[in-house]
Amino acid sequence: MHIPDGIIPLWQCAVYWAVALINIGIFFYIFSKKPQKERRIVGTGLFAAAAAAVSSISVPSPFGVPVHFFLIPLAAILLGPLTAVIVATLCLVIQFFILGMGGLTSMGANILTMGIGLGVGTYAVYSVVSELDRSLAVFTATFFGIMVATVFHIMILLAAGVAGPEMLMATLIPFYIFVGVIEGAANIFIVSFLERMKPELTMMERV
Repeated sequence: MHIPDGIIPLWQCAVYWAVALINIGIFFYIFSKKPQKERRIVGTGLFAAAAAAVSSISVPSPFGVPVHFFLIPLAAILLGPLTAVIVATLCLVIQFFILGMGGLTSMGANILTMGIGLGVGTYAVYSVVSELDRSLAVFTATFFGIMVATVFHIMILLAAGVAGPEMLMATLIPFYIFVGVIEGAANIFIVSFLERMKPELTMMERV
């Protein structure tokens, strides 16, 4: 979902950057009023580094296009939606300056997709379904979070006039359904493992 520079018109990039900065500002305002700041800073940094590493590794898929996973849904489930936005932002900064992935002008759009869409979408579903079953909530939230991010991605590309809706939906939706199923299943095992080995991480207040 990394959109490079030069694809989105600059005025649209400015709008996406404004939305991203508003969300980041809200996070820091809420963060400043919460206890356990040091633990949250450490958790955010660890997730950002892990997400940058994991999402830069390509895995072969049945579609003939390499798959990369996100780890942002896991951050949303464990740390909260706004923290997931910060994790995604740090991840995108690391990937741009170190790995050359994504873009600078398009980073606001990428934050909107992989931070706000993916993080907030995941947490919204998780907060509802977790009342029924924890494992089901982890899988469902991860899957639908990735689908929300995919819809955001398609809408951004449509607004930029990159391609038609039929082509984007036919190529991106099946691809990310596959990613959502695999990452959702993986997150069930990761959350279960953390509950046994690092329960304090799973019990942090979600922001």
